[in-house]
Amino acid sequence: MSRKNQTGPASTDLKGDGLRFAFYGRTSTTRHQDRVSSQGWQRDMADELVAGHGQVVAAYFDAGTSRRVPWRQRPQAARLMAEVSGPEPVVDAIVIGEYERAFTGTQFATLYTWCTRHGLQLWLPETNGPVDLANRDHRALLSLLATQSQREVLRARHRVLAAMHNQATQQGRYLGGRPPYGYRLVDAGPHPNAANARWGRRLQRLAPDPRTAPHVAWIFRQRLAGHSVASIARHLNERGVPCPSSADPDRNRHRTRGAWTLRTVAVILANPRYTGRQTWNRRATDTSGPAATPALSAKAAHPALVTEQDFVAAQQIRATRPATDGRTRRFALAGLIHCGVCDRRLDSHWNHGRPTYRCRHGHTSTQRAGQGRAKTLYIREDHLVDEISIRLRDEGKEGHATPELDRIRHRRVAAALRDSGKIIVYDSAGWRLEEIDSS
Repeated sequence: MSRKNQTGPASTDLKGDGLRFAFYGRTSTTRHQDRVSSQGWQRDMADELVAGHGQVVAAYFDAGTSRRVPWRQRPQAARLMAEVSGPEPVVDAIVIGEYERAFTGTQFATLYTWCTRHGLQLWLPETNGPVDLANRDHRALLSLLATQSQREVLRARHRVLAAMHNQATQQGRYLGGRPPYGYRLVDAGPHPNAANARWGRRLQRLAPDPRTAPHVAWIFRQRLAGHSVASIARHLNERGVPCPSSADPDRNRHRTRGAWTLRTVAVILANPRYTGRQTWNRRATDTSGPAATPALSAKAAHPALVTEQDFVAAQQIRATRPATDGRTRRFALAGLIHCGVCDRRLDSHWNHGRPTYRCRHGHTSTQRAGQGRAKTLYIREDHLVDEISIRLRDEGKEGHATPELDRIRHRRVAAALRDSGKIIVYDSAGWRLEEIDSS
């Protein structure tokens, strides 16, 4: 039987100098783990395992690669598979330094099948020799190792994310990354971990950058004055203000050092770090555990460039747009009305010469309307303002009305709602006022 046609583990009988082994090892990071030490002890484990059965003739070691990455996407593992599966076999077996360094999930089963197809043995320290899945004990052991490896990944991830979430919310600690435009990094004292402190590691925090912080404050003032994001970006470019990638080129080598864009200004206006609170994980994609929600520090962690009240108000601003006849269409309640069905903000919609608001629950004209789609919500601004005034007037008879809200209309109603931290939640059953969720 030729080596290529074998369907089970190859024989362990020695021929000549024994079996030719290819060693494989891996380490997750190069920053927190010493490659030489990690590769050394894994290689020692492999050499001890194959002693008397052959020798290692080729070594492959992936440094800085997560175990969750499939073998064919790891540089050295992919090179190993390519070289040992060639027409002229260079090894008879693959030896692993430690199971959990090499595999997680179903990776072992995939590689074992591949090795069997190419007539290769797969040796593990945990099985004290070649793996044979026809052996019931080996199957049970490998199942346990796979579960344990996956559990270690999940537990380590959970612990790290939970710790970082706590450090951000309770301690307001800066956890790395590029400082936002308008800030620079300054020393914040020794690391709280004694071992890290002995190594000279220190904490950092954000502090206003005297060159760029005034521009951030100006951006918020312009937005609060009702200017559009596009006009703010245009004025910055006209004034020759360097955009973030130009102001800090060393940390933005992946970006073009061009001009201010609408997106750049919008990101600044939406960043709660400018209120002095530390944030972490704002773009979380997980659905459970500590990664499920962004972290916001419970108190100020660095100097603010904008007050929290102005920041919240800036999120509600919707700039006015001129109509085709040159007149400006104003939507006083823009950003203040939320859908009670899907929690979206209602879109401003000019209809029959008056401001109205609607929510199509994410549906657009490029999509085919589904039968189960909720009915579009629609309300006129003047009707809503009338109803708010009537309700507040009735409540005032019982001594609960806000006199200012009872008197004023439209834009002043909107201003009063923002000052009181309230939004309007509207659905088919009617509307109600709710506190703005600042979390």
